Amino acid sequence: MLIVEVKDGEAIDKVLKKYKKKFERAGILKELRRRKAFTKPSITRRAEVLKAVYKEEMYGNKND
Repeated sequence: MLIVEVKDGEAIDKVLKKYKKKFERAGILKELRRRKAFTKPSITRRAEVLKAVYKEEMYGNKND
């Protein structure tokens, strides 16, 4: 549960902005979307490996 402290006289727009930022940082929506459909562990591992290979190609081999 997200709790946002509201000070006296604080504008509702500011409070909503704080809530949205907290919601985004908590990753609730991302987690819900991830849980919506089952992904096989092998597919998850393969995606991680492909991401690592991509990062290595982009950032790792700067001495070429």
